[in-house]
Amino acid sequence: MRAIGILAVNEFLDGLRNRWVAAAIILLGATALALLLVGSAPTGTTRAGALDVSVVSLTSLSVYLLPLIALLLSFDALVGEFERGTMLLLLTYPVARWQVVMGKFFGHMMILLAAVAVGYGGAAVITVLFTGNGIEGWQAYVTMMGSSLLLGAVFVALGYLVSVLVRERSTAAGAAIVLWLIFVVLYDLALLGLLLADHEQRINQTLFSTLMLVSPSDTYRLLNLTAFDSVGQVAGIAGVAARSGFGVSLLLGLMATWVVLPLAATMAVFHRREL
Repeated sequence: MRAIGILAVNEFLDGLRNRWVAAAIILLGATALALLLVGSAPTGTTRAGALDVSVVSLTSLSVYLLPLIALLLSFDALVGEFERGTMLLLLTYPVARWQVVMGKFFGHMMILLAAVAVGYGGAAVITVLFTGNGIEGWQAYVTMMGSSLLLGAVFVALGYLVSVLVRERSTAAGAAIVLWLIFVVLYDLALLGLLLADHEQRINQTLFSTLMLVSPSDTYRLLNLTAFDSVGQVAGIAGVAARSGFGVSLLLGLMATWVVLPLAATMAVFHRREL
């Protein structure tokens, strides 16, 4: 655990020095604050529902920005070390390959935790203090923050898998962009096209929700928009959870699986890879 801790702290400090990551985190916080202020404005929603309104908008923000930040952190985590020749040096120390992967993972999760805590947590505190809104709906908001961290973990793990499978950093960058496009943009477009082509309406609510579970981004959406009735009312999908039959435990378990399987695959490939 000491070796993992040292690697995690080193990865955390290296990640904070990445200008693209820093810019993305600043953008995340600034956009979250703007959306919270808009959500707290009088629009017919009661003050008690201000945080619930914000959960809907911040869920969409997270789907686009957090996977991107996670992939920026992780796509060259392993292939970059190979290209620089530092991986061989690193493994001369008494550290196992799985410890390298887990050390990097915990370091990157520390960065994402800081981003979510400062970006979303700070924005919520500023909004509550300076707009006079109460803290009603804080449970849904905290759940959104926790699940956002889990979403980031999914794409960090996927980024590692890409990083260990390719031989060049440029290839890893391209593969990371493709991953982001598939899970964040293209899969949703494919589902929309499927619905538009379904003239006989064979795709019911349960089937459509099941198809959404194929993508971790859509699983994250379902979790945040259906876990609390107040958020479901704001999002206009209050009955989705009841009709689909998907509970919070199932959705969390699926997202956790998206973290564990890529990490396990990364360690298995890394263990067999020659230096």
